[in-house]
Amino acid sequence: MKTIRRILRSIRAADEHFTLIRPKEKIVIGVSGGKDSMVLLKALKEYRYYSQKDFEILPVFIDLGFGADPSPIAEYAEKLGFSLTIDDSRFVYGVLKEHQGNLAHLPCSICSRMKKAAIVSAAKKLGAHTVAFAHHADDAIETLFLNMIHGSRVATFSPKMELKRSNIRFIRPLYFARESDISLMAKEEAIPVLASKCPADGYTDREKIKEFLENFYEENKDAKENFLSMLLNADSFYLPFLDEENSWRASFYSLKVIRKEEDLRNSSFLKKKKKEGEKDYLILKKGKKVGEIAVIPLGKRHYELLHLEGEEEALQYAIDFLANKLARAENPLTLDLRAKKNLAEKAGFTKIFDSKRQKYTYRKVLSHGLNH
Repeated sequence: MKTIRRILRSIRAADEHFTLIRPKEKIVIGVSGGKDSMVLLKALKEYRYYSQKDFEILPVFIDLGFGADPSPIAEYAEKLGFSLTIDDSRFVYGVLKEHQGNLAHLPCSICSRMKKAAIVSAAKKLGAHTVAFAHHADDAIETLFLNMIHGSRVATFSPKMELKRSNIRFIRPLYFARESDISLMAKEEAIPVLASKCPADGYTDREKIKEFLENFYEENKDAKENFLSMLLNADSFYLPFLDEENSWRASFYSLKVIRKEEDLRNSSFLKKKKKEGEKDYLILKKGKKVGEIAVIPLGKRHYELLHLEGEEEALQYAIDFLANKLARAENPLTLDLRAKKNLAEKAGFTKIFDSKRQKYTYRKVLSHGLNH
């Protein structure tokens, strides 16, 4: 079996699992000239044929000012039947040099953000709402380790992400593909690959993680597939915060974030559609459920407490706890409350007319946990 077939099967698996590609959409591919993006360009063309899906492919090269020559990319794209769009973002290199300071190399995080902003802008100019990146399975595992080491987070990038403000989707069709297969396909299909012009290439922590994992896989043959399976193994995921309960002022009440399906049993949250950014809590009294509450972001330093159900005293505790918790993190804080008049007034909220939302609400402003 040719390697391209394995790559196409991995794209189909990702597409079916995450619903990546929609019919009749325009998909911008960020093509840098590296093996990953060049293989993605070829593979998506083949996938379009074999999957019988009707979508348009628009390759885009973002010129960040590193001195790369996009001519070989344009020639290969034309050979595949595409026209390469070159986005002039050479100013990025100057910005990166300004922020480099005493760092050993250009700041990768700033470069990544500016590159994403540039490709979003290019996609909009082309009338596209989907951008495909060439990140693969090994990238996802390396990112998991980097986030744990540098960010205190158990997280990696998503196969699909929507930027609602920009009305742009990021998709990663190679999410299940292995870097070794991508390299092999590039050779077998005679795909031109350009050497990276990034001065930090080969000197980042990602390279150190890549080397560490390669050495680890040599002695632990099952780990490579197990690490990839782990990213999708939600049923077996466990960390102590899943059972976290928040208490305040030595109260016998506590709040428990709803994270597991078993927490939803006999809960009113089962009947309600969860809103974007919503966090749901059970209110416990000496470990026994006595109420429910939710919080959602409405804007910058602006939240709303809603879905209040249960004993009044328990709800007052929950309102007080969440108000002060949010105010300690963001100042000043505007907090709206969707509750009955009696409860809202006891909690120190005032009824006002919200002209932006065209509705009455109970509201108060807090700073550093203190009411104003």
